[in-house]
Amino acid sequence: MAKTPKFPNPSFYKYKDHIDWAAQAKNLKDIGAICVDMAKENDWKATGKGFVKGWKDFAERTADEYKEVMAMSPDEKKDLLINGEKHLGRLYKAGSMSTVRREWRGVKDTAYDFYEWARMWGMLLSTFSKDLIPAVSGMLYYRWYVSYFCCHGFMDKNIMGLRGSNLRMSHELIYGVFRYVAENLVFLTKCDEKIGNCTELNKKLVLIDEMTMGQIMCGFPDLLGIPHQLLPVFLVSEIDQLTCIPYIDAVESYGLPSDTCPVPSSETGALVIDALPHCGSCFISSSMPCDGSTMASSYYSRRFPNVPVFHLCFPVRYLDEETVQCGAEDIKACIKFIEKQTGATWNWDAYFTCMKRFNEETDYELQKWEINKTPYPQLLGPCYELYRKWNYEMDGGTDPRIMNICKKVDKMLLKAYKNKEEPWPGKMRHRAIVWSCPAHYYANFSNWAANCWGIDVLVEMESLNFTKHLETSDKEEAMRDLARLYERMVMRRHTNGGYQNVVDELWKQCEDWNVEIVIMYQNVACKNMATLQGVLDDQARQRDQRMIWIEHDLMDPRTVSRRTMRDKVSNYMRTVMNEEPADPSLVDFEDDVCM
Repeated sequence: MAKTPKFPNPSFYKYKDHIDWAAQAKNLKDIGAICVDMAKENDWKATGKGFVKGWKDFAERTADEYKEVMAMSPDEKKDLLINGEKHLGRLYKAGSMSTVRREWRGVKDTAYDFYEWARMWGMLLSTFSKDLIPAVSGMLYYRWYVSYFCCHGFMDKNIMGLRGSNLRMSHELIYGVFRYVAENLVFLTKCDEKIGNCTELNKKLVLIDEMTMGQIMCGFPDLLGIPHQLLPVFLVSEIDQLTCIPYIDAVESYGLPSDTCPVPSSETGALVIDALPHCGSCFISSSMPCDGSTMASSYYSRRFPNVPVFHLCFPVRYLDEETVQCGAEDIKACIKFIEKQTGATWNWDAYFTCMKRFNEETDYELQKWEINKTPYPQLLGPCYELYRKWNYEMDGGTDPRIMNICKKVDKMLLKAYKNKEEPWPGKMRHRAIVWSCPAHYYANFSNWAANCWGIDVLVEMESLNFTKHLETSDKEEAMRDLARLYERMVMRRHTNGGYQNVVDELWKQCEDWNVEIVIMYQNVACKNMATLQGVLDDQARQRDQRMIWIEHDLMDPRTVSRRTMRDKVSNYMRTVMNEEPADPSLVDFEDDVCM
């Protein structure tokens, strides 16, 4: 049996670093001075009291849980032992984003959960050890870097309440995402002029805007393509809600209006405070998904004037086939730009191989949709949502290892559907769809909705993108298909695709998925979607379609807190639906402290 080919190219790790040790020593000295100042300014008496209080709270909580278990009947104890706990609100620590402990899921699922916990740590340690010094040094230069060490806590919140096959599928999917994260963290620090300064790998590194799809790099197997702002801005904001606040404050201090979308604001702010690694042979930007991305791209050129930039700008009228050739010509020009900057040559065989894999991944995705459209949906929750967006936009068939994940998940999916399993046992009441873009600082919102109110999100708008098989033989049509794909990327497919792709498409998807509730996210800074609120409300009433509007500020939790988002759902379910929560302990808890 042939072994699955390794990706990324193992040679990428072998290029020699050129670390400026004097600069590292100076930076370490500066960090040490900051730590000393912080220690001097800290109220150690209050810290000590907080530490003691933490242990007292731990002791009290442990005693309360022990008493509760002892008061259970033998059948209730057996159920707890086998199926796990049902009141998940106790896991949250008052006034904190962290949990007090990990969830008890029953003997079998808890054992499996700890196995995956250890596997994730093993992957992270083995990946960082491939170039340890630059990888560890990243913590001394970038505040966002440390947030990735919270990935296990992030994983735990995303799978809260899950049991059986969905728990296992979610672990498989999130593992693939974080493997990608860990490897690219190593490469970014290895290439960063301030840290690893690997000149040879830098020549092969093509940086991509975080909102630009990565499929174009499939034709360059000897090059390394990394979305530059993805790790410092976009993905880390899903893990740590505080990450983007310094970025937003920095760029607003220069005069940017506070009602600007937090995505380009955060990207631009990251440039202002020098939070992006200094690396790469060139940068591919785009006008996606909106004009704000163009603003961030122009700031990029000013911050890194020595890095050549190519702007991919596709027509928004993607239903008009006459615009496709325009997009194809833009892609051809981008390929020539990459060839000129790196000396590499476009490889059609490599591209077609990746697109065949991407087409197969699309088939697996469509099968998930078909099962979730039935009365027995199986693969639900934030891990699936995050994986779909990453796989569609950033991996795009590049990594052959992803096929192993697809096959394993598909096997579990079909078995779970055959057995009519419940992802959240006893808590599946309402079928729902998410429309518009969700809040980054509350990535596990759909998990909370399911556990607290039995609202099961079957699919997100950002998952419903281009599913046509891409051409894998005719070179000219392959360019046109790639243009079609890029025109319909995440976000652009709906929020910038015109009325029929936002409004008409929503009602079509509600019918296809047989949903009862629409979770309508309202990014308070998104001007495009704000223009349609009245239209969506009117048509929802005409169709007798239940719709819950949930405001958020995408990457800034200070405008609309997590707690406020939850309250919108809880108030709706009680006053409109006349229901009581499936888990009352999750209705109100404190996790909205931002600073």
